[in-house]
Order: sequence, then structure tokens, then C-alpha cells
Amino acid sequence: MEKEESFAGKGKFFLSRSITIRELVFAALLILCASSIISAPVALLLGILTAHFIGHPFFQFNHKVTHILLQFSVVGLGFGMDLNTSLAAGRQGFVFSVVSVLGTLALGFIVGKLLKVDQKISHLIAAGTAICGGSAIAAVSPVIRAEEKQVSVALGTIFILNSIALFVFPVIGHLLHLSQEQFGVWSAVAIQDTSSVVGAAGRYGEQALQIATTVKLTRALWIIPVALISSWIYKNDNSRIRIPWFIGLFVVAVAMNTYVPAIHQAGTYIVSISKTGLTVTLFLIGSGITGQLLKSVGFRPVLQGAVLWVILSVVTLIAIMLWAG
Repeated sequence: MEKEESFAGKGKFFLSRSITIRELVFAALLILCASSIISAPVALLLGILTAHFIGHPFFQFNHKVTHILLQFSVVGLGFGMDLNTSLAAGRQGFVFSVVSVLGTLALGFIVGKLLKVDQKISHLIAAGTAICGGSAIAAVSPVIRAEEKQVSVALGTIFILNSIALFVFPVIGHLLHLSQEQFGVWSAVAIQDTSSVVGAAGRYGEQALQIATTVKLTRALWIIPVALISSWIYKNDNSRIRIPWFIGLFVVAVAMNTYVPAIHQAGTYIVSISKTGLTVTLFLIGSGITGQLLKSVGFRPVLQGAVLWVILSVVTLIAIMLWAG
């Protein structure tokens, strides 16, 4: 009875609540990003401008919504991929993943020490750069008992650098005349967060998108061993490791698209919706990069993240170009 009254009270509150102009503008921009008019990079930029000039009226829900929307969108992309092609792409990017993950973690420790960055923030930034950005930070942070401020600084650093990568990587790719395969592997290895990887690769080409998505999700499996190692380093045997379940669903989607002919027609629509979902996700991520977040990050963590990112990007780019040649 009390629950019913509670729900009724909440319903009356929302019905009687007036909608602000800021909420209407935000909703209009969200709808605009859901249309085919806005590209992924523009959606991210629009989100950043929204955060600074209008403000996010639903900021308290932003992190959870972007997390869920990103995962469902990535799974949806699987309905446009072939399993054999995806497995080949995963094998091709495996060597780069092994070397770059271990190398980035080691380099992150050294750079963090030199810059005197807080040990846990440094570890989270290194893990986020090495594996898959925000997802890796979310998985590792409870294992090392990171405080909310430490997690926020690490996430802020990754989000800032990912915003830059989404614009810069396609430009560099075209200037260097990288093939679809080369750019797909490079973006998957060198860009931290899955959303920016998909955004940059999707802007470069359909083949690059498929390769980048597969390699990135294969790389995301490193969350498990890195979380276990982190638990051992920080002597915490009680924390549960968050396994990225959506990777398994992505594989199921790819397999269904490959072996179930009836899925093909529906798969085209699912992929289209998923791309729209990713564009909206990038708008929401951008709208979460507030001035307060930028101030809380500080110079040294951003410098550490930038140094790791630049070294990883340059080394893997050279390796990919030589390997392909």
C-alpha cells in the first residue's frame, strides 16, 4: 500500500512538473543527434558545447545511460558483421594487443612515478589507455579500492583525450593514406574508449569500422587478467571483477548474422539503429564533460594520459605501416 502511494506521489510530481527551456533545448539536440544529419564527431562537439553553454539537465542519469546505450549499440553492430572476417581481424590485431597492453601498463607506471601522479589515479589511467577506456577503469577501480575522486580524475582524463582522438585520427589516417584495415587496427589499439573507436572508424569507412570493433572488443577481454593483477598488487582478494558481458552478446550477434539467413534483412535495420545509438552516446558523453570535471582532473594526470596516448599511437602506427608493408 505504501509503495502504491509512493508511485502515485511520484507520478503526480512528474505530471505537475513544468518543463524548463533548458530541458526542451537538450531534448531537441538529442533528437537532432538521433537523426542522420549529425555525424559522430559533430555529436560529441555538440555535447561539449551543450555542457558549457546550456548545462546537462539530467546529469545524474548521464553515466548510466551512456554505459547501457554504448553496450547495446556495440552488440547491434554485430548484426552487420561476418564471423569469419571478424575472427581474422581479431587474430591480426592480437599481437598488437598483447604488446601494447603490457607495454602501456609498464610505461604508465614509469610516467606516473616521474610526474608524481597519485598511484591509484596513475594505475587507472594506464589501465584505461591500455585496454578500453572507461570500461577498464570501471572494472579496475573497485579492485584497487579507488575513491570516487580518483575514478573521476581518471575518467575525465580519458574522456578529454578520446574527444581529441575522434577528430584527429581520421585526419591523420587520410593524410597517411592508411588502408581500411590499417586504420581499423590502429584506432582499436590506440584510441582508449570503445565509443570513440567506433566513432572514428565509422567515419573512416565501413570495413575500418568492422575491424576496429572486433579488435577493440577482443582487446577488452584483457580487463579480466589486468583486474586480477591489480587485485594482487593492491592486495585485495575480496572485490568482484566486472566481466564485460556485452562482448559475449556481440559474438552471438555476429554468429547469428553469419549463419541465420533470416537475420540479414533485420540486421541492416539493427545496424542502422546501433549507429544512431552510438552518435547519441557520443553526444551524451560530450555533455558530461563539464567545466567542473575539467578543473577536477588537474594538469599532471592529463599529461600522463597524453604522454601514454601519443607514444602508444605513434609506435603502433609505425608498426602497423611496416607490418602491412
